[in-house]
Amino acid sequence: MALVYDIIETPLGWMGMLASDRGLTRTTLPRPTLLESLTMLGAKNSNADHHPKRFDRLKGSLSQYFSGGQVSFDQEEIHLDNPTCFRRKALAACREIPYGETRTYSWLAARVGKKNAHRAAGQCMAHNPLPIIIPCHRVIASDGSLRGFGRGTSMLNIKRWLLGLESGM
Repeated sequence: MALVYDIIETPLGWMGMLASDRGLTRTTLPRPTLLESLTMLGAKNSNADHHPKRFDRLKGSLSQYFSGGQVSFDQEEIHLDNPTCFRRKALAACREIPYGETRTYSWLAARVGKKNAHRAAGQCMAHNPLPIIIPCHRVIASDGSLRGFGRGTSMLNIKRWLLGLESGM
């Protein structure tokens, strides 16, 4: 399975995209430098080839999204490597959250059929391999607060910015 990648600049920094012949496998949250995005993507470690043309449609959608356009990434073919049943269902449920709306970790857990698994839902979102494409930034705490993002709290400013962008603020 051949892997290809590209890196684009967004208003928040550099964002990486990695795909196989079966679909998009990974994206990064925007990073301050191209090198950091490339490192987070893992493209060099996976012997991926730089192939910008493969991502033309996605780059157009991302450009529109970051310009404030209401974009859905539902048509983007994705390929996840051997996710658990819970993880697959949680990521699919997250993809259903409409642009400009939020849902809670409890909602996500219930949607998967495990109403008490809100912490597991949070961990699933924390390890989302396709941020923005699978809009984990739209998942918030039951009290309305923002919790972790990007595998911790250091990138909550990006989550806040994305939610603001989608709400028109």
